[in-house]
Amino acid sequence: MSIPLVNSIASWFLKKRFHQIELFLKYPNEVQQELLFSLLDIAKDTEVGKQHEFVSIKNYTTFAQRVPITTYEDIQYKIERSRHGENNIFWPKPIKWFAKSSGTTNAKSKFIPVSTDSLEDCHYAASKDLLCMYLNNNEDSQLFTGKSLRLGGSKELYKENGTVFGDLSAILIDNMPFWAEFSSTPSSKVSLMSDWETKMAAVVNETINENVTSLAGVPSWMLVLLNNVLDKTDKTSLFDVWPNLEVYFHGGVSFNPYIEQYRNILPKKDFKYYETYNASEGFFAIQDQNYSGDLLLMLDYGIFYEFIPMDNYGTLDQKVIPLSEVELNKNYAVVITTNAGLWRYKIGDTVRFVSISPYRIKVSGRTKHHINVFGEELIIENAEDALKKVCKKTKSEIVDYTAAPIFMDGKEKGAHEWLIEFKTPPKDIDYFNELFDNALKSLNSDYEAKRYNNMTLNKPKIHVARTQLFYDWLKQNNKLGGQHKVPRLSNTRQYIDELLILNK
Repeated sequence: MSIPLVNSIASWFLKKRFHQIELFLKYPNEVQQELLFSLLDIAKDTEVGKQHEFVSIKNYTTFAQRVPITTYEDIQYKIERSRHGENNIFWPKPIKWFAKSSGTTNAKSKFIPVSTDSLEDCHYAASKDLLCMYLNNNEDSQLFTGKSLRLGGSKELYKENGTVFGDLSAILIDNMPFWAEFSSTPSSKVSLMSDWETKMAAVVNETINENVTSLAGVPSWMLVLLNNVLDKTDKTSLFDVWPNLEVYFHGGVSFNPYIEQYRNILPKKDFKYYETYNASEGFFAIQDQNYSGDLLLMLDYGIFYEFIPMDNYGTLDQKVIPLSEVELNKNYAVVITTNAGLWRYKIGDTVRFVSISPYRIKVSGRTKHHINVFGEELIIENAEDALKKVCKKTKSEIVDYTAAPIFMDGKEKGAHEWLIEFKTPPKDIDYFNELFDNALKSLNSDYEAKRYNNMTLNKPKIHVARTQLFYDWLKQNNKLGGQHKVPRLSNTRQYIDELLILNK
């Protein structure tokens, strides 16, 4: 297929899709309400639909009163029944695929239902929209003259009782339309290799001679791959390997800790970075502007959104609000109802709205990944903004980190203990710590109050981790590659104690 023809087809699709996007930009709350009633109507004869009498729900208030907020643990038994072949439990169409989650908050795996509807109308629709938005903002793009290097999960798919489970990325690759396979590298065979380190070498060998024009994958693991590419080719810049490379589509973890390392190996000021926000449960938001970290909430992917303000999350005063009631710069836990049969489901992420016309967000952390032992409410966004600021000032670079509380012991006050692996360490770790402490105070008034005169919290304690500590820890726990990530902040010492032992 010729490049002009590909660009012509993309342009046609772009114009058609932008008409639909403009609809939810102009009427966001109406689109969301219509979507909710469509989901209720489709599922009214399912087991869940009959249990909560979906057929008689005529407004949002009734929906909120009748359908409870749920977690995975609440619906696990229904998911297990579905995995064993039962149909029409929470969605009328048979659920064939289940995305095995790779989070760090629970030791046991979660199996998130992926319906045909969510696969087509959410995950694949988002991939097309991402390209649409990028091409709309960059009319001179040569994206289709080459291939996209995608780095997905490292687990193969498993069949059981007539259903299939595995990493979401493996499910997406296995069901990928031919046009996506044609325009991607490495091959599906290599992408689905189960051993991460063997796969890494195979990806390098299969891609270094391709004309790669874009990258797509989780920043932490993509960085490992790209450094391997540079080692293999004996180059210092990726443009010496792939001269037509123009954009990196990333998501899964915060980009802040890695951005300077990417700029070092992609040394062009006009190189584009486009962020996405997706999970096993769905694809939620896309960066729709060049050089902006704000993400446009996509409102017509079969997902109805609700939000819980974090200032009363988990309390007796907890309230749940629809999209129409959100406020700027407040931290919210995300609740979703989806076209895969998840009803008022807490996904565990927190977001902050930076715009409400249109609705744009920043991902601020996880409901379980924060430190609030002493009332300091330290979230991942605070930590990564502070680290970015201090790294720039001290000319240091971070590979990975984790933090946990030092609990009060008798007369000893509490503190936060940090374990940081540096690519380029600061010359003076004590000075780094002082700047970091001050940066956290400037970003978080609760932390500043607890640190005032060491009232509740002592100064942070920072350990410098040995090279590849976090990689070795993930490998030891069989969590290399894909969506696996290091737990950044925790209210317990489980992760940091394991890592400190490994660091000796």
